[in-house]
Amino acid sequence: MFKHHRFPKSIILQAVYFKLRFTLSYRDVEELLQIRCVEVDHSTIQRWVFKFSPEVEKNMNKRKRQVGSSWRMDETYIKVGGKDRYLYRAVDKFGNTVDFLLTKRRMKGSAQKFLNKAIGNNSKPRVINIDKSGANKSGIRSINRELLTVKKIKIRQCKYLNNIVEQDHRNIKRRISIDTGFKEFESAQRTLAGIEVVNIIGKGQIADSRKTTFKIFCSLAA
Repeated sequence: MFKHHRFPKSIILQAVYFKLRFTLSYRDVEELLQIRCVEVDHSTIQRWVFKFSPEVEKNMNKRKRQVGSSWRMDETYIKVGGKDRYLYRAVDKFGNTVDFLLTKRRMKGSAQKFLNKAIGNNSKPRVINIDKSGANKSGIRSINRELLTVKKIKIRQCKYLNNIVEQDHRNIKRRISIDTGFKEFESAQRTLAGIEVVNIIGKGQIADSRKTTFKIFCSLAA
């Protein structure tokens, strides 16, 4: 994965981690590396984030600890190319991240796509708490119709129970506030995925004997 790169793996992963972990612009990361006597353009760092974030997410899903069966699901808007796009997220009742997905629209099909991804990575939950969104309710109902098991996912609508996932939304928006906004949808998808993975590591959801978030992150890119 790191073949044909001018810089060694340790430099690349450090740059990618800086961007995903801290509220820094790509030019900020470029300057931090210059302090360490590493001359690399901010556009190159952006390409590294774009390339390695999906791989880190894939490996994270293989090693993430099992989440609880009671989920809280919600979505928030993210600006991409000047337009509102929607970041779906679910956490369990303890605040552990279940999954996430950036979609172009807020509709039944988007909710269903997110749930298919979340269930595929984590197995079927017992109950999902949502707000008053009709699209989310329809998405869960569609999933229930597809399930081969008799036991369906229970739908619960209790506003205060979703405070914990709304807090996660605020964290992600604070993390990307330094940027002027994403220009392309795929770039936004990959960058947000990397940020979410670092948050998951920080929550202690990766089974690993390594103590630091950075070391665990590097192990996911191995």
